[in-house]
Formats: sequence, C-alpha cells, structure tokens
Amino acid sequence: MPRPSPAATAKPAGGPAALPAPPAFRPLYLQIKDLLVRSLDAREWHPGEAIPSEPVLAARFGVSQGTVRKAIDALAADNLVVRRQGKGTFVATHTEEAHSTFRFLHIRRDDGVDEYPASRIVDVKRGKSGDEVARLLGLAPGDAVVVVRRLLDWDGAAAVLDEITLPAALFRGLTRAKLAAYEGSMYGFFETAFGVRMIAAHERLKAVAAPAEAAALLGVAPGTPLLEVDRVAFTYGGRPVEFRRGLCSTTRHHYFNALG
Repeated sequence: MPRPSPAATAKPAGGPAALPAPPAFRPLYLQIKDLLVRSLDAREWHPGEAIPSEPVLAARFGVSQGTVRKAIDALAADNLVVRRQGKGTFVATHTEEAHSTFRFLHIRRDDGVDEYPASRIVDVKRGKSGDEVARLLGLAPGDAVVVVRRLLDWDGAAAVLDEITLPAALFRGLTRAKLAAYEGSMYGFFETAFGVRMIAAHERLKAVAAPAEAAALLGVAPGTPLLEVDRVAFTYGGRPVEFRRGLCSTTRHHYFNALG
C-alpha cells in the first residue's frame, strides 16, 4: 500500500492545519522582575533588608535604569518590596505591622473599629495530609503536615476559629510553645522562624452550620450559621504553603475586602 504524501498529511481531516503557536512575548522589565523574585526566593536579600540600588541592578542585568525601575514598581505593586523615600527599596516583611496588619485579615468589627485580634492557640498537632489538603498544597496524600488551631478574640470574645495546615517539611520544629511565645502576627512568625513568607492568597467563602466543637469554642449554639473562609496562601513562585479554614461568627463581625 503506497504511503500518503506529505501534502495529504499536512491538514487534519475536516479543517485547516494547526499553525505552531507564536513565541510568547514578555516585556523586558517583567523578565527583570522575574529574576528579582528568584533572588528574593533564594533569600539573597532577607525580609526587611534593602535591595541594591537601581544603578547597581541595572549594571548587574545589563539593562537600563528605567527598566529596573519599572521592574521594582511591579514588585512594589505585588507587595514584595516597599519603597522608602530617601532611604531605598526594602524587602517587604510581615513583621512591619503598619504595612501588613490587615492585608490578610479580612474580618472586621461591625462597629468600624480597626482592632487587631488577640490570638489564642487551641492546639498544635502533627498528622498526614488527606486528599483535599494534598491537592491544595501540592503534596502527596499521606505526607506529613502540622495542624494549628487557634481562636481570634476581639475585645475578649472569640469570633474566629482557624485550622491551619502546613507542610511539615517546611515547618520543622514548630511547637505550641514557640508559637505562643511569638509576639506578632502568625505570618510574621512563619517568616522569622522558618523563612517562609506568605505573599499572596486565594480565599473561598461559604455559609455553614457550626459543628458542636467549633460552636463550644466560639461560644455559640451548635448549628448556628457561620462564615467558612478557606484560604490557600502562596510563597514566591506561586508555591502553596498553607491551607487555612476559618469558621467566623458574624454576630458582631463581618468579612471585608477592598476592591480596586
């Protein structure tokens, strides 16, 4: 049987031949941004430290100072660095509460008072990831995880029960005592003690009925409607490093998110 000619195989039946996709174009300043993110991920510059000046970085990458400036502007827009007039550009850090206090905290008091809640650790346990957590954190089912449960109190009353699941490989040595002894935000603790910086998160909200144990911890009746907030937090390179499920009483609180 004769082999078909190249012309006969050039087009799939029923339609024109598919053309190869053109090479993706990425502006030079975004390429420089990517290189800077790699340096941040490698902890070449630590949280709170100044990064090199624009002229130094321009010489390092062989590009114009204007290109570097645009790359740093993009980093600042992503909350990865902070510009300080007359001082330079610094790696953003969760330990600077004025900058990051409410960036990842969306529960607010109904009376409009911006108050950062007190944190009470319920327990810290080790376990194995189930299918859902493994999928969300890029783990294999059964991989070791650390699970932290804590209550967030506003004005002495619990409003949120958080269950925070972390890959054990990234958080070796995390204990209840160390977490309770840290004076600052939990993300500040992760950054300071383990070198894991949360830079972005995705959240999903739904209404649920309070399970008995959660109801007891939050001081509400079992079956009370609660707001369930599921969060996956990411570090550099879009790598997921935390899954958090928060159960929130909305008796005197609400979820707030500024858009635009």
